[in-house]
Amino acid sequence: MSEAKSAIDSFLNHKAETGMQCGNYSIDIPELKPGQQYRFHFDMTACVGCHCCEVACNEQNNNPADVKWRRVGEMETGEFPDVLQLFNSMSCNHCVDPECLRGCPTNSYIKLDNGIVFHEDETCIGCQYCTWNCPYEVPVFHKERGIVTKCHMCVDKLEAGQTPACVQACPAGAISIEVVDTEEWIKNDMAKEGVAPHLPDVSITKPTTRYTLPDMPEGKEIRPADEHILKPAHSELPLVFMTVLTQMSVGGFVALFLGELLHLFGLDLPAPNIWMVIAVLLPAAIGLPLSALHLGRPGLAITAMKNLKTSWLSREAVALGAYAGGVTVLAGLYALGVSEWLKLLVEVPIVALGVYGIYAQSMIYRIKARPAWDRKSTTLRFFGSGYLGFLLVAVILAMTGEARSVLALMAPMLMFGLYQMHLIYEETVFYKYLDKEHPLYYQLSRTKRLLEEYFGHLKKARLMSLALFAIGLPMVSIVFAAANMGGVAAFILILALIGAMASELIGRYLFYVTVVPLGLAGNFFAGSQRG
Repeated sequence: MSEAKSAIDSFLNHKAETGMQCGNYSIDIPELKPGQQYRFHFDMTACVGCHCCEVACNEQNNNPADVKWRRVGEMETGEFPDVLQLFNSMSCNHCVDPECLRGCPTNSYIKLDNGIVFHEDETCIGCQYCTWNCPYEVPVFHKERGIVTKCHMCVDKLEAGQTPACVQACPAGAISIEVVDTEEWIKNDMAKEGVAPHLPDVSITKPTTRYTLPDMPEGKEIRPADEHILKPAHSELPLVFMTVLTQMSVGGFVALFLGELLHLFGLDLPAPNIWMVIAVLLPAAIGLPLSALHLGRPGLAITAMKNLKTSWLSREAVALGAYAGGVTVLAGLYALGVSEWLKLLVEVPIVALGVYGIYAQSMIYRIKARPAWDRKSTTLRFFGSGYLGFLLVAVILAMTGEARSVLALMAPMLMFGLYQMHLIYEETVFYKYLDKEHPLYYQLSRTKRLLEEYFGHLKKARLMSLALFAIGLPMVSIVFAAANMGGVAAFILILALIGAMASELIGRYLFYVTVVPLGLAGNFFAGSQRG
């Protein structure tokens, strides 16, 4: 508990410095017993949608207007004049199994003894991974501070026997604080009292908020009041370049490793050289630092490696960082002229690190809170982009007159390019025949609309450029390589590499901007999610 107490003390100091307000409303709830925690109770039958809770929360915590720790979602059902309007005031659900805590690479989340999921601002690097992971979109990015912030249930007030600001401010008494036995809640009550219309599956994080719902009209669809609003997600341009470049680097290194292996085992192929090693290192050397531009506090980027136990982001950072370091060491061994067997021995763990790094990179996005990402095709797509590295090595071989070696690389390169086209086709078919009964139809159908209506021109450009530059031109280059016309083959492959790189960047851009997260229905005032 010392770590938690330190975090709370730091928070109290921050309150004093920033002038956060305090109330003095007493709270009458029993003392916590083992296995119990605090939770919110929201009475949907009482809420009038006045948003006083939002205002009080922002005032209490000195947050700007675009940083909302409590939000009021609006829903409606029926047809005039027989209509029903529903409101859902939601902040952090202080989940039993919080995804924000599990995914945070810097261990900035703490589950306090009283059940509150507390965010330690001082260690946050502003990576916003938790804003992706949370199915309720509770954590919000505070641009001025460069970190993520969230509801802490006014923990300082609870410690002093006072009610949180939102509870104090609600004129209808729709929000209250309760004590819950977490084991009993999960086993018997969560599936009945922990659900509300259009909220995510409670099994994801086991939220503790209890709802009192009005009588719902049978056979009537309950619609989010903001369902007519559809906008792209944040483009995450630093991550667009970082992911494609690191995947290109690992793909190129795998090509070099296979070339070294085939050369050592007697095939009449040239051994890789130092320039090839440097060439495949460069994309990673450029891409990895770019990822820091995504952070709110890039100076603390190194601390993203702290949570290897549960965070895929930490695992990616360590694996790809070690991969880049290993390739650098290998370049030094090539410069020293050590034996090929020694170089091969060093290459084996580097390949393993690179492959695992790309796998970890894909798992960052395999999260239930973002259905369009949470598919096996995400992992396959990330590995598939490795054909760019094969193409890069082929360019170098063609420029150095090794036409026969170019031919050896073309088969796996074309296979990867064709597989990328297959993944696009599979995605198109998936969205075309998306079943309305699918539990995630609302989010996935909106991703489909973004792909087809908002970014249809880019999707066509992605497909056409992939066909031309990843398949068409490389096949043409084979003809000239077979005829020992290395100069022509090199020129064609350079064009193919530039075009294929552009195609993959377009595809990755679409990957980010078309995702539609789970979250609070009717959330007009979402807060700062960098959308």
